[in-house]
Amino acid sequence: MMTEEQLHDALFGERVSLYGHVAEVDAIVVGFAVWFRNFSTWRGRHGIYLEDLFVTPEHRGAGVGKALLAALARECVAQGYPRLEWWVLNWNAPSIAFYRSLGALAMDEWTVFRLTDEALADLAAHGASG
Repeated sequence: MMTEEQLHDALFGERVSLYGHVAEVDAIVVGFAVWFRNFSTWRGRHGIYLEDLFVTPEHRGAGVGKALLAALARECVAQGYPRLEWWVLNWNAPSIAFYRSLGALAMDEWTVFRLTDEALADLAAHGASG
């Protein structure tokens, strides 16, 4: 589980690798978007990968999520990035409907793979030998 120190270091440390936007209502944070730059070999350009988008339940449906995504879209346009990407769990029908309403396309032909823990360590230690 991420610690506050890890988050602070990623956002504000010597080697910034994570960026964020927050949404406030009456000076209270009600949502955030956490993202980093990725790279497309198809487009030959960086893009934005949205790691996490969160809006407090009581503020959902009020345009907060759309405003955060619009801020990221503006960042893409300003930087010349051709893509804004993210994952959504396939059972999260309300979010999927929301993203589709913005014009986002599901990349259904792709399957996400992940190495963690023992499998990651094993490949690191033994991958070149075999």
